[in-house]
Amino acid sequence: MADRVLVIGSGGREHALAWKLAQSPHVKHVFVAPGNAGTADNGKISNSAVLVSNHTIVIQFCKDHNIGLVLVGQEALLAAGIVDDLRAAGVRCFGPSAKAAQLASNTSFAKAFLDRHGIPTARWKAFTNPQEACSTDFPARVVRARGLAARKEVTIAASKEEACRAVQEIMQDRMFGDMVVIEELLQGEELSCLCFTDGVTVASMPPAQAHKRLLDGDQGPNTGGMGAYCPVPQV
Repeated sequence: MADRVLVIGSGGREHALAWKLAQSPHVKHVFVAPGNAGTADNGKISNSAVLVSNHTIVIQFCKDHNIGLVLVGQEALLAAGIVDDLRAAGVRCFGPSAKAAQLASNTSFAKAFLDRHGIPTARWKAFTNPQEACSTDFPARVVRARGLAARKEVTIAASKEEACRAVQEIMQDRMFGDMVVIEELLQGEELSCLCFTDGVTVASMPPAQAHKRLLDGDQGPNTGGMGAYCPVPQV
């Protein structure tokens, strides 16, 4: 019998996942929570108002609707351990555990992990003191908060003064947290090379490139991404 699937999130990635899942003969219906206008009542796809921040409610929803698989796209929920709770309740779930999700949700954890395992990464330092953060001697600086906001709220500073202003916004004004990570700026093409794994087998996707900077010529502030294309001619 075809399975019912629950996709958790409300962005473009969840729309794409639901659209592709609905094409499978193994899938009877795709619920998206909370979903968006593109996933509302679209054939085998429909939105659900289930409160995704409450893991107990999500678990009960899965049991009431005979959900065979849950896919979590929302990063904050992954960091909060929704996959751990669903699996503990016997609900099949695709997504990283809270511990693994730190690679995306905690910048300083991810950078330390890369260093510990000899994976090349830009020089970096983490600071809890804004005065010390302003004293870094990297010739070009990337300033980011430690947590999930850091994925989107990134300042590429052309000068030490600009970097210090970004540090003040993050730490002294507490906009995004009480720790800041400052990295050496690496110039060049930025590509995303994603893989799926079950812990044994790795299936790689073709490389993609996202549009990050707001204005033409990379002159504007960094964003969470304004579209992407694949494949890319650089590789």
